[in-house]
Amino acid sequence: MTSSTRRFSPWARMTRAQRENLNGHLLTAPTLLVILAIVIVPFLAVIVFAFADLRLVDIPYMNLGNIEWTLDNIIGAMESKAFWGALGTTIAYATLTTLGAIVCGLVIALAIRRPFRGRGVVRALLLVPYVLPVIAAATIWRTMLNPQYGLINAFGLEFLGWDRPIGFLNTSTYEVFGVSIPLTLLTVVAFEVWKTTPLTFLFITARLQSIPGDIEEAAALDGASSRKILTQIVGPQLRAVVLLLILLRFIWSFQSFNDIYLLTGGAGGTQVMAVKVYTELITRADIGSAASYGLLMSVILAVLLVFYVLLSRRKETL
Repeated sequence: MTSSTRRFSPWARMTRAQRENLNGHLLTAPTLLVILAIVIVPFLAVIVFAFADLRLVDIPYMNLGNIEWTLDNIIGAMESKAFWGALGTTIAYATLTTLGAIVCGLVIALAIRRPFRGRGVVRALLLVPYVLPVIAAATIWRTMLNPQYGLINAFGLEFLGWDRPIGFLNTSTYEVFGVSIPLTLLTVVAFEVWKTTPLTFLFITARLQSIPGDIEEAAALDGASSRKILTQIVGPQLRAVVLLLILLRFIWSFQSFNDIYLLTGGAGGTQVMAVKVYTELITRADIGSAASYGLLMSVILAVLLVFYVLLSRRKETL
């Protein structure tokens, strides 16, 4: 009985290659199911909601048979000044935070590149903003910038000659020497740069440590100045990692929500795309409109993702 079952079982009739293929499919199936559940299905739901006339109160009675399909959500978003305003704010925020974090991370990595006493402690302290929970970091900043009891306003009134407290987290524009600046937007940019600079510092430091020291020593013996060593030897070695950081940081900043919402709630000209999606969903209870904003946001990010894939393939071929 046992030999008959073994002879006619599907597993026994498979070749070795077929069994290996089946094992591979069985091993990867759980991962594919997780991706399907947490990525594919929610994204398909966003697409469906973006083309449906749907509000939160309709959810209990919704099914594919009674959905009213419409393009009004997409058309309304594209014709809305709020959409283009949020998109402009998001691009400005992502650009400034990306450049700020990379420049600060690069400067710090180069400044403490050489060994010195206490360098390990300095590196550990530099990582504090990154490991600090965002809710704790936002609370600290809100307290320090508070117009009534904040440390920054107290210092400005006492030593910098300010005639009144400044609302750093709710002032759209503020004049400095006759020039209007988006004060609250710059404040949340500074917070994001402070929070994410340690990550860029780690990336760049890792790349710096892989550069052979012999090349710089040989250049120094040949009479090359420190500026030439930095621009002609170290700089080219950092180009790939800096380009990668620019792309990744822009994508991460483009979809940033927690930092901005915890600091300003979207006030003071800081309503970026992610905050706008949240506002459409929670304040207006309009799932279709929120999904349309989210879908348009995903399309923009998809373009950046394609660029990242092309950049990665180019690196592999080099």
